[in-house]
Amino acid sequence: MSKGLKLSEILVTVMISVVFAIIYNLWWFVYNGIQVAGLHIEQLTNGVWFMAAIVCYLIIPKPGIALLAEFAAGAGETIVMGRFDIPTIIYALIQGLACELIFFIFKYKSRSVMVAMLAGFCTALAAFPIDYYYGYLNEVAGWNLILFIIFRLLSGIFVAGLLSYLIVKALDQTGVTKLFRPASKQDYDNL
Repeated sequence: MSKGLKLSEILVTVMISVVFAIIYNLWWFVYNGIQVAGLHIEQLTNGVWFMAAIVCYLIIPKPGIALLAEFAAGAGETIVMGRFDIPTIIYALIQGLACELIFFIFKYKSRSVMVAMLAGFCTALAAFPIDYYYGYLNEVAGWNLILFIIFRLLSGIFVAGLLSYLIVKALDQTGVTKLFRPASKQDYDNL
């Protein structure tokens, strides 16, 4: 497998990210609907906004894919919104970098559920300083902040990490993703 990105890999990553950009925009309806329940329960759904990077990496496990995917999804989200939104781009870059860090630690060789869940966890963690900078956390009571953090981290682990893994595993079973990974010994044995 070549180390650099091929044009086909970049295009597939961007196309998947465009799909996620649309999902991200539609997800605001779900997020805001749940938000009225209070107690930051909506944070349990926040992991959806971290999924593009993890899904794309699990399909094309190469350096730079997670960053490209999250940036493209963030840029696509601003296009779908109809306005340029700097915070969305900043979140996208930081989230993509957080995923890249985890995949780098595992040398871009692991596509395991634990690596996906760890990437989701770190991406959720990386978003907190941005939330604080934009004033989303400044005036939250301590007990409420703890709920916010716990729910966001759980969402990163299970929604972004586990759900992304299950989606790609289902795609793997269809054979669609084999175009981006070398054939395994089992593939040759099945011939």
